[in-house]
Amino acid sequence: MPSHSARSLFPASHIKAPEHYLIAHSDGGARGNPGPAGYGVVIQDEAGKKVAALSQYLGHQTNNFAEYQGLIAALEYAIEHGHKALKVVSDSELLVRQIKGIYKVKNLTLQELHARAKELILQLEWFSIDHALREHNREADELANQAMDKGTGRASNTARVAAGDSPPKTAASAQEFEGIVERGVIRLMNGQLPDGTRVQVRVRLRPLLPLFPTDAWGAPLRVCPGP
Repeated sequence: MPSHSARSLFPASHIKAPEHYLIAHSDGGARGNPGPAGYGVVIQDEAGKKVAALSQYLGHQTNNFAEYQGLIAALEYAIEHGHKALKVVSDSELLVRQIKGIYKVKNLTLQELHARAKELILQLEWFSIDHALREHNREADELANQAMDKGTGRASNTARVAAGDSPPKTAASAQEFEGIVERGVIRLMNGQLPDGTRVQVRVRLRPLLPLFPTDAWGAPLRVCPGP
């Protein structure tokens, strides 16, 4: 896929930032890459006041897929709420360079997401995107992790903790299922779990029912046919 010039993706980006615009701090991640994935986006106005927080669990995906979905969510929010100017801050250097046209997009799935992002960017009158280290994008990172925790049924432990305090203890939600082992894989008989869910298995073997009735000492009983 040919690289796009930065100008083609940045309507009027060479112009000074307008008086009113949104700032979107975006982050996406996948545990295992690929693995359980999610994104988090913090939307602020030009003065830094938070106006929205977005997050979503994406199932089994890659880091880059999640990063693009966070960007698209920020763009869609801006357009749907009537804003014409948006500045995005992302900790994904790859994403930033691909959107700016510095890097080519070779992955087929990312090409589709890149095209969708381009389509949305061109609906704005002003757009900017910059790279930031993760420590400067912490709240968006927390939202992404909370989305992954919620999607996989894990208790979230990403709440902010004041200096010197101990992290709050959270009790993991416990659910009990019955299953059967087939070719080394446990198949649930009374429920379903999303892909990527981490589980702890405690085996409780149940005795097999005898094929023939037995007495109290295990001796087979003689069954007489009826009249």
